[in-house]
Amino acid sequence: MKIWVDADACPVVIKEIIFRAAERTKTETTLVANHSMRVPPSKFVRFLQVEHGFDVADNEIVKRVDCGDLVITADIPLASEVIEKKGIALNPRGELYTSDNIKQRLNMRDFMDTLRASGIETGGPAAISQSDRQKFANALDKTLAKK
Repeated sequence: MKIWVDADACPVVIKEIIFRAAERTKTETTLVANHSMRVPPSKFVRFLQVEHGFDVADNEIVKRVDCGDLVITADIPLASEVIEKKGIALNPRGELYTSDNIKQRLNMRDFMDTLRASGIETGGPAAISQSDRQKFANALDKTLAKK
């Protein structure tokens, strides 16, 4: 199992949890983003910078992910593609995307997109809370324990 991180929008506190887990479990982890970012010196953590552009990082992750790999993302369409490739998708709030729940998440995302396109203010997601961090860390540990 490898960990792939959709790093452009991943909160720093979540990245720090991922870095510690990668070291502790000796799991190859790659952060993919279209802008430069620092990663800790580690033989298990690396950074892959891709070109700027719509979904370029997502497409690179989909291209590289293998069956059983873990992808950390809040991007629901990316999570859907990962699941199609028999990968595991976990969002930064600790929710595991599955074949059972991904269609509902895609439908809700599309509905909210339609509302925003019609001029309705839908607001953004709430800030990552301490309980979100804990839920993510627990879900990550549980997933990595299965590798």
